[in-house]
Amino acid sequence: MSTSEGRAVPYYCPFCASEDLWPASETHGQWECRSCTRTFALRFVGLSATGGDR
Repeated sequence: MSTSEGRAVPYYCPFCASEDLWPASETHGQWECRSCTRTFALRFVGLSATGGDR
């Protein structure tokens, strides 16, 4: 699930669920879906606590 640089890559487009994804630019986290022609960005926010009251 990681590239040689240690970055996680998405497996599916969040809009059309296609697997035809390519890096969109030099900026980390931007991806281009060549099936639906959308470009999107991913960002890790943090870990959530499991269990307990929310």
